[in-house]
Amino acid sequence: MRALIVLLCLLALSPVVAAEEAESGNVLIDVVLPLSLAFIMFSLGLGLTIADFQRVVDEPKVFAVGLLNQMVVLPIVGFALATAFGLSGELAVGLVILACCPGGVTSNIVTRFARGDTALSISYTAVVSVASVVTLPLIVVFAIDHFMGAAAPDLDILSLGLAMFAITAVPVGLGMLVRAKAADTALGFEPKANLIAGVLFVIIVIGALASEWDTFVENLPKLGPSVVVLNMLMLGIGYGSAMLLDLGTKRATTVAIESGIQNATVGITIGSLILAAEGSGLSVYSLPSGVYGIMMYFVTMPFVWWRIQQAEE
Repeated sequence: MRALIVLLCLLALSPVVAAEEAESGNVLIDVVLPLSLAFIMFSLGLGLTIADFQRVVDEPKVFAVGLLNQMVVLPIVGFALATAFGLSGELAVGLVILACCPGGVTSNIVTRFARGDTALSISYTAVVSVASVVTLPLIVVFAIDHFMGAAAPDLDILSLGLAMFAITAVPVGLGMLVRAKAADTALGFEPKANLIAGVLFVIIVIGALASEWDTFVENLPKLGPSVVVLNMLMLGIGYGSAMLLDLGTKRATTVAIESGIQNATVGITIGSLILAAEGSGLSVYSLPSGVYGIMMYFVTMPFVWWRIQQAEE
């Protein structure tokens, strides 16, 4: 069964490898980055079942709140903050890319620590991860036109959508297939897969910041606060909206975390798909997601601590 898992991992990654072989490019951007994201999404799929998607029908009110926050409010806030902080065109687009990203394994883990509804968190992540294959490219194209105008790079929305599908939806589906065919083995492998995914995430974030270090330092006074405010606002909006609709503190905690924590690896990868930087670096479009990948822990930890204290009282 372990051999099957390895085989499915390779199948999940094969669309990206094939694309890389078709054109020359640096290894970090064309191979390591998309393969890492594909494995991270595969690890997410190992924890999913069809029942996680069924909750959309079973609990429409709960899902409506979370999906509205993630797929409508969050991108709007991203646009507003990029404008309010006066970010340059590429960084503004990068912030919107981040705002359009789904949650990931990290949001599920943080929800568990914060005494939230982990099953609901997993369901949110599953649905938004699939939906973002369509929504993210559409919003990003609009953002590029809005913030960059005539300076906007040429972007094929269909190609971007297909690339997202290959490195997000396909690996998630294969992970679910492994879970369905061999649940015990998948559950046994899942902690190791999550650990590997976490290490890959750290490497990707460090690579994104290091490759654009001068740009990062130059724009930190604006970029840092914009990312922190995005995180804080969405945690507050998520929790407040859920409490307003009487979902209870446990589910409100889940909605807050799912609204406030995005999959930075997706943002970094999409930024590099839009326009790879020269040399061995990552795209400047990826920089907001790279900064967010570090800052989100410092912003989210106080919220998690507060929810733990409230749950223990």
